[in-house]
Amino acid sequence: MDIATISGIIAGISLIAMSIVSAGNPNTFVNIPSILATVGGGLAATLISFPLATLLKVSKVVKKTILHKEKSLYESIQAIVGYAEKARKEGMLSLEEEAENESDPYLKKGLMLAVDGTESELISAILYTELGAVESRHEEGQNVLKTMGAMFPAFGMIGTLIGLVGMLSQMNDPSAIGPGMAVAILTTFYGAFIANLFCIPMAEKLKGRSEKEVQRMELIIKGIMAIKEGDTPRIVKEKLKSFVSPAEKRLLEEKDK
Repeated sequence: MDIATISGIIAGISLIAMSIVSAGNPNTFVNIPSILATVGGGLAATLISFPLATLLKVSKVVKKTILHKEKSLYESIQAIVGYAEKARKEGMLSLEEEAENESDPYLKKGLMLAVDGTESELISAILYTELGAVESRHEEGQNVLKTMGAMFPAFGMIGTLIGLVGMLSQMNDPSAIGPGMAVAILTTFYGAFIANLFCIPMAEKLKGRSEKEVQRMELIIKGIMAIKEGDTPRIVKEKLKSFVSPAEKRLLEEKDK
């Protein structure tokens, strides 16, 4: 579970709630027509923008953003170097049982292709095709969240305009202007709140997750290719060091000592 995402959402909601309470009567911030105009309009526009099948995947995308447990590049390098050592000592076929027990599906696929004697170019093509598909799925999820992040404030503004029209139509009653203005502005508040606390941050988090995942997959491809070419474990490690941070490089170098 991503503690940062959960903490950010809880902190954001809590601080906004405290601000609302300190501003006066919290009930003034609840208006059903405003919620319907903002949330309903934003969801309707998003539904128009994407196929239904794509929208149904959004819950999985959000779940992945919050619950995804990221594998470190350091761990992946250690696993690949271990496979390189075994292949160097016992031959490529010795990796078959190891590959069967590998928990990472992508690394497992690469190892099995290598063990089966598949040509390096074909292994690379297969793995890069899957990498592209993963990147495309993640980008699709980001686009949905970004669209929602744009639509909710837009329909919040539309709701505000509706409220202003209603308010201006009652200018002959000065006592109705203040409450009418408050209700009109609420829709803008709803739209900005949902977009900036949920949709846009989630899209950014998914973008970061996607970049890390693609980087890890590229590391695996490079590692599999190095094993396939018969590189020594030390050379394999050196080829993969460029993917990690200086701190992780130092950890890898300490392993060599």
